[in-house]
Amino acid sequence: MLDLEVVPERSLGNERWEFALGMPLAQGVAILQKHCRIIKNVQVLYSEQSPLSHDLILNLTQDGIKLLFDAYNQRLKVIEVYDLSKVKLKYCGVHFNSQAIAPTIEQIDQSFGATHPGVYNAAEQLFHLNFRGLSFSFQLDSWKEAPKFEPKFAHGLASLQIPHGATVKRMYIYTANSLQDTKAPTMPLSCFYGNVYAETVEVLRDGVGPLGLRLRLLTAGCGPGVLADTKMHTFERCVYFGDSCQDVLSALGSPHKVFYKSEDKMKIHSPSPHKQVPSKCNDYFFNYFTLGVDVLFDATTHQVKKFVLHTNYPGHYNFNIYHRCDFKIPLAVKRENSVDAHARTCTVTTYSKWDAIQELLGHPMEKPVVLHRSSSANNTNPFGSTFCFGLQRMIFEVMQNNHIASVTLYGPPRPSSQSPTTELTQ
Repeated sequence: MLDLEVVPERSLGNERWEFALGMPLAQGVAILQKHCRIIKNVQVLYSEQSPLSHDLILNLTQDGIKLLFDAYNQRLKVIEVYDLSKVKLKYCGVHFNSQAIAPTIEQIDQSFGATHPGVYNAAEQLFHLNFRGLSFSFQLDSWKEAPKFEPKFAHGLASLQIPHGATVKRMYIYTANSLQDTKAPTMPLSCFYGNVYAETVEVLRDGVGPLGLRLRLLTAGCGPGVLADTKMHTFERCVYFGDSCQDVLSALGSPHKVFYKSEDKMKIHSPSPHKQVPSKCNDYFFNYFTLGVDVLFDATTHQVKKFVLHTNYPGHYNFNIYHRCDFKIPLAVKRENSVDAHARTCTVTTYSKWDAIQELLGHPMEKPVVLHRSSSANNTNPFGSTFCFGLQRMIFEVMQNNHIASVTLYGPPRPSSQSPTTELTQ
């Protein structure tokens, strides 16, 4: 049985690990994988058809704990303990729930002190006692007790006549004052671990196609000479097609992994007559998992030839390998029956659906390429195939629920005599 410390508005954990509000999904999964011998039977709950309409939930069935991650930013929003008989809980080092101590209303009052009057939910027959960043739900035994908890004071406050011995049915840890209005907080400094994360990624482009990326990055750094004074820093970096490996390393730092392509499965669709001629050297990727970005370099020139942006939707083969890339792609849309020759610009984001993009740009002339992913030739992908559409020097990988799984950007290499500044002004 897990023995965990409750920290209101912050976390639930012990000396070896903790689930902290605001932590990214990948870190929560990494904790569960590392301690798989202790924490078993974990379920991943999400909406297959509408992944943005419901929170992404990690359900620890053996321990009676749910971790609710925001569907958009994929950071931990709420920690719910729905079965207190399966876990030991303590506050400030003192247990208020264990096999020997029942989490009664008297025990909660002794451990956490006074708070505002609770609120009774007649539909659920639950009495909610709220602290800042912490909420307890008490189960009432019968409907006959309900009238004692209806608001009866002049100012609408609920009665304090809670039956003695009423025990906690659920506990919630969240930020701010209200569980209903809570949002996932910003990532705490303790979750950075020396990594750099992307707040937003903007695709730079001209009238023809993409030119590069502008990344707004987050990192936790220390002031000069003061290790304890850790603060979050934000800065911007730009990378372009035609940049060298050194340019990318200077802008984004070292990648988490370098992957060399053994074969090009899309080469058969190339109109080039020498497409079947094997290459003497392999192109290679810089994988930036915390940015949600891959950078492909040409094996001969060692210059950038492709960017891949990952959305990290559940139900995709690469789910939880990358952090979600919150990108913005401006697209040139031609106006029909308009005297003005200029095309209007629309923005595609990580949360756009393929149907909406097709309405703006029109349906592609060619049929999509069906992409089958598997770890080996004999394995099957339980999530099914995806479909790849090409538009404006970009390839959109679309899932079966109409959401975008990834976007691959192509562009002509930047001439060596042309600077990044002049590219942006054109």
